[in-house]
Amino acid sequence: MNTKLTLRLDEKLIRAAKKYAENSGKSVSQMVEDYFYLLDKKKIKNPRPLSPIVKSLKGSLKDADIDAADYRTYLEEKYL
Repeated sequence: MNTKLTLRLDEKLIRAAKKYAENSGKSVSQMVEDYFYLLDKKKIKNPRPLSPIVKSLKGSLKDADIDAADYRTYLEEKYL
């Protein structure tokens, strides 16, 4: 059962939250609900499904012997 909750917040914060919600494809209510679930250490009610590309890559580096230093070296060689 959904119940209405009224929050009193600074106008600038509300505008920023609405803009962020619009850009993320969620409502402000959904963002607040997700946050409350995280506070309660429960799973988010409707997690965003993985895209097909991400699904295909998931776990691909599981047994790889790569760390942050290797990645930094790769980026330095590529861009510097």
